[in-house]
Amino acid sequence: MKLKLDITPDLTTMIAAEIKAGEKAVTAATREAGTSLKTAWRAQITGAGLGPRLARTIRSAQYPKGQPSLNAAALVWSNAPDIVSAHDTGPLIRSKDGFWLTIPLPAAGRGRRGGKITPGEWERRRGLRLRFVYRRSGPSLLVADGRLNNRGLGVASRSKTGRGRATVPIFLLVPQVKLPKRLDLDRDTERAHDSVPRLIVANWVEGRFG
Repeated sequence: MKLKLDITPDLTTMIAAEIKAGEKAVTAATREAGTSLKTAWRAQITGAGLGPRLARTIRSAQYPKGQPSLNAAALVWSNAPDIVSAHDTGPLIRSKDGFWLTIPLPAAGRGRRGGKITPGEWERRRGLRLRFVYRRSGPSLLVADGRLNNRGLGVASRSKTGRGRATVPIFLLVPQVKLPKRLDLDRDTERAHDSVPRLIVANWVEGRFG
């Protein structure tokens, strides 16, 4: 007696089809997880009051590019890693040269392009010298002998008699600053990572029966 096994469709074709479906499922799952993580990180940043500009530094990419793969991966990163990491870890910040950290007060205004202004830049722009004031019970100060203008900024006094002239605090001086932890990026990373197996199965099933 002769037995003949006939598999329809061909077994090799079936395996190849399953591998192809798996590649598509894994690629789609990692893309969804990466996009979800990017969205979650951006939402954290804006929710912490750090602004949409910093949120938009969060980017994502899919590898390999342009083709499905069982080894597909997603990468999520920030184009401003130092700033994002600082708000994520809450580090203790000290001056690099061992001296004071200068913290601009409202009267200092903003630097070029809206950034943080330094004491040297402030003196050059205002034409005033800053004076050090030591305080035992609180942060020391850099002050200017001038006045506050209508916008609350420290400027030179125009009075020849000294009327309206005041000592205006421009910078706080502190030895170190503990930045508060305002983000928890690991939380969203773990959620995205844990979602990958479920997404693979869902995309695989959808690819076969959808």
